[in-house]
Amino acid sequence: MSTTAALDERARTWRLGAPRRDYVIGNVRAVTATAVLDDAAVVVREGRIADVRSGSFRDPHTVDGNGLLLLPGIVDVHSDALENEMLPRPNAPVPGEFALTSMEGRLVGAGVTTVFHGVRFGHQTFRGLPRDVDVSAVMCDVIDRAPSYRVDHRILHRLDIMSAPGAESLARRLESIPSGGAIPMVSHEDHTPGQGQYADPQYFIDYSINKDGMDPDQARENVERLIREGVEKEGLRRETLAWLGQLSGAGKIRLAGHDPDTPEVVDGLVARHCSEAEFPTTLEAARAAHGHGLAVIAGAPNLLRGSSHAGNVTAGELLAAGLLDGLASDYLPAAMLGSVWRAIRDGLVDLPRGISLITQGPARAAGLDDRGVLAEGYRADLALVDDRLPTWPRTVTTILSAVRT
Repeated sequence: MSTTAALDERARTWRLGAPRRDYVIGNVRAVTATAVLDDAAVVVREGRIADVRSGSFRDPHTVDGNGLLLLPGIVDVHSDALENEMLPRPNAPVPGEFALTSMEGRLVGAGVTTVFHGVRFGHQTFRGLPRDVDVSAVMCDVIDRAPSYRVDHRILHRLDIMSAPGAESLARRLESIPSGGAIPMVSHEDHTPGQGQYADPQYFIDYSINKDGMDPDQARENVERLIREGVEKEGLRRETLAWLGQLSGAGKIRLAGHDPDTPEVVDGLVARHCSEAEFPTTLEAARAAHGHGLAVIAGAPNLLRGSSHAGNVTAGELLAAGLLDGLASDYLPAAMLGSVWRAIRDGLVDLPRGISLITQGPARAAGLDDRGVLAEGYRADLALVDDRLPTWPRTVTTILSAVRT
């Protein structure tokens, strides 16, 4: 039986509830936190990694890895791709459950085994276009009910702090989550032009023209309106940030700050008990976040392309400065593996360090200390990758641990 067929059969077996959770994947190049072990075997017992060793391992349930790379499953702490999957074209929505199934295929193909789907809580898009607040509830319901034998689906609650309806919707959502489970992940953002991601409003104008089809006059008027709203809603902004800080300080949410641009903004993240700085836009903000012990997460597409679409600091610069803890797919799941290969080719990292940026680093940022490493005791969330062609890596298949936590 081929490697892919054998692993797909094992996945189907687990889905149907069979008890087998013991197996071995042999003849692989296993990427640990510090090295690549050639001709290795990974032993799994009860859905957890029991051993990673060089050389063969005799077991009746051994699968031949055919010399491919074996990685920890990729952990994506910020993916906005699902909403686009639900609305692939304007006025052409598809059923949410189908969109998630389709998205799951993309994730498996990208080597992702844990994903935090970004769900926006706000009454308008970050470019100021009207948005149905109820979309967030629909998306959360779809994700909450998703089967998880291929991908561990989770939610990143993205709050527009300038939206009162968004805050009210998030409050209802948080109240509906049963206690005793995983702490909800929340990221707060302010896309008012002139600061943060769009410190130069011209990038915002250009994006509105190219993405939304606005004419230049409309785009400029929209930017001016959003800037006015930012001033008018300063009280709401302060009130919302204080509320989030109280929730985070009480351990009710795990809080991240989106697009910090100055050390002073980072000081605010620290005061609100944030654990993560998402997509810092300047080297100074990233250095401040790193100095305070916040996990610094950058966009994998940024690293893959070698530039920021908004003219901000590049992920490569953060990596070269020793300030990068992990990567997130943002809008392109396949960029996770691709960005690592770009960084290796640019001489910024070796393979173990590069892989840690899409596995261990994001897992730690999300407070998931049970995955992201090929080592004893960790979940056997795995990705088998073919890197033998001189172009880009290709995921052969993934395995999600049978252990549910």
